[in-house]
Amino acid sequence: MTSPERPQAGSSEIRSGLDADRQRPASGSSGSAASSGDRGASEHRADRPHNAGRPRRSTAPGDGRGQDRDSHGGGRAPRGGRPPSDPARSAAYEAIAATHRDDAYANLVLPQILQEMRLFGRDAAFATELTYGTLRLVGTLDEIIKAAAGREVERIDPPARDAMRLGAYQILHTRVPAHAAVSSTVDLVRSVAPGAAGFANAVLRQITTKNWDEWIAEVAPKFADDPIANLSVTHAHPPWIVRAFSDALGGDLADTARALAEDNERPPVHLCARPGRADAITLADELGGAPGAFSPYAVYLAGGSPGDLSALAEGRVHVQDEGSQLVATALTQAEVEGTDENWLDLCAGPGGKAGLLGALAAGRGARVTAVEVAEHRARLVSNATRGLPVTTIVADGRTAGTGDLPAASFDRILVDAPCTGLGSLRRRPEARWRRQPTDLPPLTSLQRELLVAALKAVRPGGVVAYVVCSPHVVETQVTVTEAARRSKLAVDFVDARPLLPAGMPGLGAGPTVQLWPHRHGTDAMFLAVLRRTA
Repeated sequence: MTSPERPQAGSSEIRSGLDADRQRPASGSSGSAASSGDRGASEHRADRPHNAGRPRRSTAPGDGRGQDRDSHGGGRAPRGGRPPSDPARSAAYEAIAATHRDDAYANLVLPQILQEMRLFGRDAAFATELTYGTLRLVGTLDEIIKAAAGREVERIDPPARDAMRLGAYQILHTRVPAHAAVSSTVDLVRSVAPGAAGFANAVLRQITTKNWDEWIAEVAPKFADDPIANLSVTHAHPPWIVRAFSDALGGDLADTARALAEDNERPPVHLCARPGRADAITLADELGGAPGAFSPYAVYLAGGSPGDLSALAEGRVHVQDEGSQLVATALTQAEVEGTDENWLDLCAGPGGKAGLLGALAAGRGARVTAVEVAEHRARLVSNATRGLPVTTIVADGRTAGTGDLPAASFDRILVDAPCTGLGSLRRRPEARWRRQPTDLPPLTSLQRELLVAALKAVRPGGVVAYVVCSPHVVETQVTVTEAARRSKLAVDFVDARPLLPAGMPGLGAGPTVQLWPHRHGTDAMFLAVLRRTA
């Protein structure tokens, strides 16, 4: 069946649709999307506590002010009227709404929703694409919705707004026919915000009148006038993140655009074949994947659910970005003077790097002490390192150099510090809109304290690797140099480039290394290696 010509809708039609909405009885409704405070397999610590207990606030349909919604517990029952048109779109909507309403994390809440709704195969893949694609592009989708509606998106009822974002993404970024995207989204709006259906129909029909590039040309500031604002809208990143990337890339705006564009691509699943338990090439053949480009332990999977792999349950492999593998392995490649048997992972949760370090330590007669401040995350570390020479303790990493973590007693220390996670935005689509510049001061203070403690705990002749999943110069270069100064210990920077596999491109002038998705296919991991000399 061929799709009909896309209908044209002007601002007068939108106003008429809105007026009709306001004449309908307002009926608020709500559902709950389960979420968890624990993180999945991603290694960086970019997460905030999940505000599961906060009141859920909404507004009158079609308007930006109004009533509170009733709260429904449990499953995914249709709300406020007839059920949505199809389960995949409904699942995507539930995940998107949960991230905005409850500060949930898409990588945690979406699998739960798919399981509850019994979606598998193509339906699950479609729901996943809609969820992650919409969340990545929210800021720019909002600009387009604003232009099409002639009003600020903040004035649109949150349930209707999330559904319209989902519809706009389908129209502009999928092969779903425009009429089908509009119709299915209007059906969805009827189920979550019945009074806003006419308004949503008019706005979405207006969005169909232009393609993505035409909308960008309309809503993005001109590059010549404001390049940061232009890149922000064009590539759907907040301006402060665009500036952070540009600063880290030496002000090269063309390279910055490439980095931003890569954040909007769906990344492959990266696995780590544990040394001594699995071989990456053999495992790639077994799983139908491909060996990694740089890490000798990396395996790439094109898709699927890694949680279903028997190799994961058997402890032969774990999910870990190749960049995380590279920086953890780099610590084990640095030369140390004297003994090499006592290693420390100072911020170990949830355990991916501790698992890799433990497997490498087992082959070298060393032991790893894994420190995690949160008890539930410490349990994750213990589970991830079962059968390896790893001892997990619950402690604040800032106490290193005292008590159970004595001063000058460790040969190698990994400080995988909490950070903004700006380096893994392609894997955490909601994070770019959730993080704020005000998050930096407390994080960078903690990063310095952890690194100072590690320098105290490492013995003279030993090495410390400082790692964050962020390219922000305040979290990388500034934190490292300031911590080294504050430690008042004699330390030297070790050139980290030779500690990475030979032939890796784009490693810069040293001694530190910044990895990038668009250069290396990894998360944007930062690595600095310091040796205590006295």
